[in-house]
Amino acid sequence: MPTFAEQAPVPTSPVSEFTLGNGMQVVVVPDHRSPIVTHMVWYKVGSADEPPGKSGIAHFFEHLMFKATGNHAAGELDKAVADIGGNDNAFTSYDYTAFHETVPPQALSQMMAFEADRMRNLVLSDEVVATERDVVLEERRMRIDNDPQAQLDEAVLATLFMNQPYRIPVIGWMQEMQQLNRVDAKAFYDRYYAPNNAVLIVAGDVEAEAVRKLAEESFGKIPRGPDLPPRIRPKEPQKTTRRTVTLSDARVSVPSFSMQWVVPSYNTAKPGEAEAIDLLGEILGGGTRSRLYQELIVKKGIAASVNAGFQGRALDDSVFAVYATPRGEAKLADVEAAVGAEIERIARDGISAEELDRAKARYVRSMIFARDRQDSMANIYGSTLTTGGTVTDINEWPDRVRKVTAEEVKAAAARYLVLDRVVTGYLLPKTQAEN
Repeated sequence: MPTFAEQAPVPTSPVSEFTLGNGMQVVVVPDHRSPIVTHMVWYKVGSADEPPGKSGIAHFFEHLMFKATGNHAAGELDKAVADIGGNDNAFTSYDYTAFHETVPPQALSQMMAFEADRMRNLVLSDEVVATERDVVLEERRMRIDNDPQAQLDEAVLATLFMNQPYRIPVIGWMQEMQQLNRVDAKAFYDRYYAPNNAVLIVAGDVEAEAVRKLAEESFGKIPRGPDLPPRIRPKEPQKTTRRTVTLSDARVSVPSFSMQWVVPSYNTAKPGEAEAIDLLGEILGGGTRSRLYQELIVKKGIAASVNAGFQGRALDDSVFAVYATPRGEAKLADVEAAVGAEIERIARDGISAEELDRAKARYVRSMIFARDRQDSMANIYGSTLTTGGTVTDINEWPDRVRKVTAEEVKAAAARYLVLDRVVTGYLLPKTQAEN
């Protein structure tokens, strides 16, 4: 009998991909179930590509992309999207920066024109740059400096990655953000914001040929930018120590901890290895049927929350993490010991075929449900194509997950989730005696 995941509906129209004459990659994901379209432009540059000493420039430049161009006033795109009941925004990660609009299909041409315009026609003055720099500095104060959990996460990543640029926060270090200027912004713009360093994703109520025509009329007119060298970054050395990071803060009422390891991403793993790590995360702490939930919350009652997961979409090696919070009078050390025991049990004894089949069904179902939303589909394609993957990789992903064996999951746990090489972050209440 087919599983629920295999019965779940997915768009049946074929995905199309093509490349414009200037090198811009285009992917069209038709989905005619509702009259909306998600339009995204992904640039193959993120915080991990920043020059030394210029941390935060990628995210800062995302903000500057909403300023005036030679053809449009600042805020004109936002107003045009709002006037037709759509939404727009942008985000920056370690490996990419993306700009997106969700609008009725008849507005697609207008969205392409706006995005093509700001790809090369921004007007950047010292005043504009200085004003927006103050905005991102305040954003850092609000999101990081005023949040103990965010401060701890930042310190854990700086400890986990000893050499890779993922150790530097996407938003940047405050002392370097304060020095960013118009010259930095212009150099970043000219180097990275070009059609041959971008991927256009259009998902929704559209046809491929119509998208091709519109893309050629807008993005296709932009000259090709400079050819960029391969994105080769510093690699991580072999870990040999167990490290801890502790933050005590008076604003913390309930202690918590995380355990994190550097593991291969889908772009750096051997065939089938990343899929096994993904299933390991599902089995260990992927939901209410996971081992950690059943053991620590249901059976022992010592945890209020627990989860585990793998950040697989990255250009370089990525992160596997476990998070947990104790319940009631339970000690943090007891919860941490129980998490470690479950990890070691999988590494030593493996998992059953039945447990693996259930995990696969849950995981594939979640992938199918993600594909059932056009904005999620656009994100899947964009994040994959900007981190070394292909459309074929996405199409074959569920089948590769289904082929993972119990032995491969066991091997992944034994090889990567080594307790002697974990970085553990503790977020603790600050007692009156410590003040």
